Amino acid sequence: MKIETIFQNKKPVLSFEIFPPKRDQSLKSIDETLEILSDLKPDFISVTFGAGGSSTNNATVELAKKIKQQYHIEPLVHLTCLNHTKDQITGLLDQLQEAGIENILALRGDFNPDIEPRKDFLYASDLVKFIKEHGDFSISGACYPEGHTETPNLVEDIKNLKQKVDNGAGHLISQLFFDNGLFYSFIEKLQIAGIHVPVDAGIMPVINKAQIERMVTLCGASLPEKFSRALNKYESNKEALFDIGMAYSINQIVDLIAHDVDGVHIYTMNNPIVAKRICEGVKNLI
Repeated sequence: MKIETIFQNKKPVLSFEIFPPKRDQSLKSIDETLEILSDLKPDFISVTFGAGGSSTNNATVELAKKIKQQYHIEPLVHLTCLNHTKDQITGLLDQLQEAGIENILALRGDFNPDIEPRKDFLYASDLVKFIKEHGDFSISGACYPEGHTETPNLVEDIKNLKQKVDNGAGHLISQLFFDNGLFYSFIEKLQIAGIHVPVDAGIMPVINKAQIERMVTLCGASLPEKFSRALNKYESNKEALFDIGMAYSINQIVDLIAHDVDGVHIYTMNNPIVAKRICEGVKNLI
């Protein structure tokens, strides 16, 4: 089922993000995670494409097939274009079509200093247009409530996002954020700009202070002062930090649902315990 159809039939939608195991690990190593996640009955599970982006990324496709065929959950396959030619992307689209995978999250991808970028796709909007012309896929895109780090301001970022939607993206997933007020303001700006597709709120549970500080630096998200203060106070207490992170994420989701959010997308970091704890906290709401 295409993700756009899922949003037409349900609200709020629940989804998770996972990533393929490292090269020296078997896909079997992720079965424990998928078993727990499938018990939580998500509407779809997204699978990341891998840093740098190889020309095949068979692990991503194989994991997506596993999710669809073994667990009967719709996969959303991340596809980056910065380091790929049009022929390589066509080959990947052919793989997905052969596997019966209908949903793609079209991304530019991050610059890798060790890999010279290709020139075929400069922006994610270029990839969205190309996919639209080369197959019957449901295309999702990324959005940034606080603006992409490479754009001068949020206005320009939303203009770029409008192009992505106009080119064929029918669903958006937000970058992580910790201030719901910023997300609500962002949604209002999207509506003013004429962007009316479903938007998933991206939630990343915090269980490691150093990890989340690195993530917010990379993606440009901000940490509210009260949350940052709690992280600083309990950074050396692993159990307390876990409880704080879970409580904060659950409170975020409760508030989002109360504000009639389209969907909640949880960045699991392949930690099923985190996903399970959060879903138990909101199980009567979704």
